[in-house]
Amino acid sequence: MLVYSALFSPYQTTSKPAHTRINFHEIMETGEEDGISALPDYLLVEILSRLPSTKDAIRTGILSKRWKHLWTSVHTLIFKHSDDPLTQSRQNPNSMSDFISFVEKTLTQCRQLKLKKFDVYITYDIRFDSQFNNWIRYAISRSVEELKFKFWYRGLETEFLLDQFFFISSCFRDLTLEGCILNPTGPIIWKNLRSLCIFNAKLDEDLIENMLSGSPVLQTLELGVCYGYRKIDITSKSVKKLVFSGYSAPEDGYYLDDIIEINAPNILSLTIRNDLVLWKLLLLNVSSLVEANFDYEKLGYRETTRDEAEEDMLKGFILNLHHVKDLKVGGFCSNVLSRLEVKGFTFPSNMKLPDVT
Repeated sequence: MLVYSALFSPYQTTSKPAHTRINFHEIMETGEEDGISALPDYLLVEILSRLPSTKDAIRTGILSKRWKHLWTSVHTLIFKHSDDPLTQSRQNPNSMSDFISFVEKTLTQCRQLKLKKFDVYITYDIRFDSQFNNWIRYAISRSVEELKFKFWYRGLETEFLLDQFFFISSCFRDLTLEGCILNPTGPIIWKNLRSLCIFNAKLDEDLIENMLSGSPVLQTLELGVCYGYRKIDITSKSVKKLVFSGYSAPEDGYYLDDIIEINAPNILSLTIRNDLVLWKLLLLNVSSLVEANFDYEKLGYRETTRDEAEEDMLKGFILNLHHVKDLKVGGFCSNVLSRLEVKGFTFPSNMKLPDVT
């Protein structure tokens, strides 16, 4: 049985304990709403805002006349085409049009003037480009703090081009983009941005620099399966965490000779994970690092065997990070660690080995 639970916001004034759980599924099945109806509207709206999707919040409107329009005041909007949008699109060709219509209707009914979160998870369809950009405009017009826009594609090519207004919107605090084309024609102005996560996008060094310089208070940068660049140069003193979540270059036909350099003298935390379809990943300057986490699989090699390439890169990371207080190596690297151990490599005291039990 599906159970939706929501936690009260820690800053709300309420006599209820922070761990109170509300079971909407049972409420809608039995029609019993006495207990929860005793709560004031602002707490009910807070609970609805924490449901997994906006569609779930709308469903609670069947409870009573009071509940019918409560969802229109939520400060979080989450739209998911489906858990498996590509399969859904193939099985039901009209599902995309239906989803677009649902989002459009929902936005016209929302009364909240300030959004905390606006999330969209959808299969890309070029027919709806204008709607996608209009949704982003809507979120920005509501001064959205956290924006997530994730596209799935049937092929390898990213096609959705972000409009220029997106790059001069200062309301963002947390921004996640997947499958979007970033091509700003001028400076980027994200003066309140704290966290930036970009997945499946083509980037170059100038664009990365533009994003960093336009985000003066950025603290966390994550690049996942992005390509088109050869160096990540982070000189900003505000950025303290870098997450390198995989690398591949589909336009090169997966020719495994890319060398990526990371220069980030001020970051305190570095994570390298997922598949690395490249020849080498080099750490030039990460002298301020306090913690590092490696949990990746290296798929590229050249001039040596794959085993040798894997061992050389991981050994280089370990030797160069002797100053790091907390060095963790995850399960994906366990085979490489085993080979290094057989060859007599001594692991430093600051290194934590993966649990293989």
